Amino acid sequence: MNMPRNRALGYGADTYLFASNSGSNVTWLLSALQRSGTVVPSMLNADVLNERIAAIGPQALFLDFSGDQSAAAAEVHRQVKRDWPALPILGTGPASQPTAVLTALRAGVNDFVDITAAPEDVVATLAAMLERGTQEQATRHGRTIALLGARAGMGVTTLATHLAVLLQEMLKPAEAAASTPAAGMPVSPARGIALLDLGLPARDGLLYLDTASDFNFVDGARNLRRLDQTLVQTALAHHNSGAVVLPLPASLAQVREISHADSMALVKRLADFFDFQIADLGGFSLTEFVAQTVLEADKTWVVCDLSIGGIVSTANLLRDLRGHGVDPARLALVVNKMDKHVGLPASDIATRLGLPLAHVLPMRSAPLLAAASRGEMLASTSRSDPYVQAVLGMARSLLRDYADGSNWPAPSESPWRARIARLTGKWKRATGARQG
Repeated sequence: MNMPRNRALGYGADTYLFASNSGSNVTWLLSALQRSGTVVPSMLNADVLNERIAAIGPQALFLDFSGDQSAAAAEVHRQVKRDWPALPILGTGPASQPTAVLTALRAGVNDFVDITAAPEDVVATLAAMLERGTQEQATRHGRTIALLGARAGMGVTTLATHLAVLLQEMLKPAEAAASTPAAGMPVSPARGIALLDLGLPARDGLLYLDTASDFNFVDGARNLRRLDQTLVQTALAHHNSGAVVLPLPASLAQVREISHADSMALVKRLADFFDFQIADLGGFSLTEFVAQTVLEADKTWVVCDLSIGGIVSTANLLRDLRGHGVDPARLALVVNKMDKHVGLPASDIATRLGLPLAHVLPMRSAPLLAAASRGEMLASTSRSDPYVQAVLGMARSLLRDYADGSNWPAPSESPWRARIARLTGKWKRATGARQG
């Protein structure tokens, strides 16, 4: 019988890690959470924590920012968040030490616990953080689809733009229904599709869509706290299909002015405003950002063409992603520019790369180039073209998998709810109500 690893090691369902070099602080947290779960102490070391997280699967991690541990805790937070992006992290330290609090908040912890406060405050803070996690799960609607290409020329941007436009058109009836609700019901804002034009050469997505944009991805990261429905509708570029486009800046040097954490926060925030966001990462050279996007994405398609160079480059990309903690099971292959006369089956490429084959796109370079030379999308001028039909198949697969939201657990079934009930002392009453 397979069981969660923390159970196998003798830990209960509510297990928390506390990374601290202070014995007194460890004792304090052990006492504060003694009725709420098991606290496992650990050294304030990223390598040690990685092993502990993998071994016991904690519900949350506490990092001690008190005293001279502050800088070390910030670095540990950065490394742990890179490798375990979904793990909630709380900072700890005395509120009387401004350095501890500020360093923890700047590092990006989910919440902060004052170790000089009453023990019940820790339980309340932890419960509030878990409740926010529940609400985020319940309200998150948008899905992120990452399209990877090992180098420029794989056709990732062509695919991303066609997929965004076709998905937008397919979702228009649903948006129209949402804009005319029953009497007395609130109006749901139109959502639709966002294209993150992050591939190289930069801003080719804008070019293919014949769209201009003064607002770019770096601007979005810098204005993350101001990002709301109004800013999305006014600042971001809109294609005539209704799809929104957010490109890289014209000067790629600006990308170095924002951190990976800021970039990922923007990707996650945009999911609040769109049904789907298509992230074009074809040729993107920062493997760490690509890996983080893959870890956050709901689906990742790796695009590869029939060329030997393309296959070798894709194999190297997959190796680099594994080195950054990406499980190949999260990936699926899209073979592009398929030509039956070449004699290399798409299934053979998938086998060589060790990926499941998701979709095959035919070689249609001439019709695509002809449409682009006229400033048009092939999807708009020739709906029956084999390439357009293949991309339509990809769009339909996304709608089947995600558009109805059926993959999200109902709030009453969420494991977060049970944990919160136990933390706030309501578990027995809730259990008794169900039995009654």
